[in-house]
Amino acid sequence: MAKGTKYDQQFKENAVRYRLDHPEFTLKKAAENLGISDSALKTWLRAAREHEGCVPTRGSGNYSSDEAKEIARLQRELRDTKDALEILKKAISILGK
Repeated sequence: MAKGTKYDQQFKENAVRYRLDHPEFTLKKAAENLGISDSALKTWLRAAREHEGCVPTRGSGNYSSDEAKEIARLQRELRDTKDALEILKKAISILGK
């Protein structure tokens, strides 16, 4: 499919289920069978592992509970903090030379 194609929640979950139900296929072959890129399938599989089998829809704002919303917020905050730390480490290594 074309770059930027949006897939609905059900399609993503079905794609993840298909991949898990067919371990005999490589990731690339499973994605090909589904008509999607292997990178999209890999991303959805990772998201499903991180979110207890559910593939979250980016920016949907639909959380199953206040706790899930807080977890998502904390994950974003942690990611942003790690990114900032990495930038600082690189700056220090450049200035230290």
